Amino acid sequence: MTDETKLNEKKKMRAQALERRKSAFDRHGCEASRKIAAHGLDFLATTPSAIVSGFAAINDEINPAPLMTWLQAEGFRLALPVMEGKGKPLVMRTWTPGDAMKTAAWGIAEPLDDKPAVDPDIVLVPLLAFDARGYRLGYGGGFYDRTLQRLRKLKPVVAVGLAYDELKVDAVPAESYDERLDWVLTPSGPVHCLDS
Repeated sequence: MTDETKLNEKKKMRAQALERRKSAFDRHGCEASRKIAAHGLDFLATTPSAIVSGFAAINDEINPAPLMTWLQAEGFRLALPVMEGKGKPLVMRTWTPGDAMKTAAWGIAEPLDDKPAVDPDIVLVPLLAFDARGYRLGYGGGFYDRTLQRLRKLKPVVAVGLAYDELKVDAVPAESYDERLDWVLTPSGPVHCLDS
């Protein structure tokens, strides 16, 4: 299957996934974020000195803010992504709950430009769908794929998708440049992505 065919399949799947995620959000609401926070990141067996990059949720994404607040209390250093332009990886800037933010494209809240850029050890990733192999369906901009590719050239980085359980699918059409998730954290618990 060519990358062009996979791209077309992704477009079809994206429309279905947006509907599924909206239904999941309507069903679970803020409770999903609370359950994600309750699980924490203990399953990674990491130390609080690690830098965790989250994201500012938009629309019906699971909101990682309660998890990030908990991680800060545990001593983790936090960051949020900043878009530098189409076709470029995200820049992760330090962030603390309560920081002043700016509004960027699509209404996404980002840290101010005076916050230092960091290379996180753990990247929390939003998604529309995921499969057992760790492939995810995003919005189609490739920002997280480029970011994970850049970071993984520098050091070991763990990518953790945040998703409603209902967003798991049999297979996400994977293109040659797609970066895989290591884990997906759902309200029912962490799912380790398998090599296959």
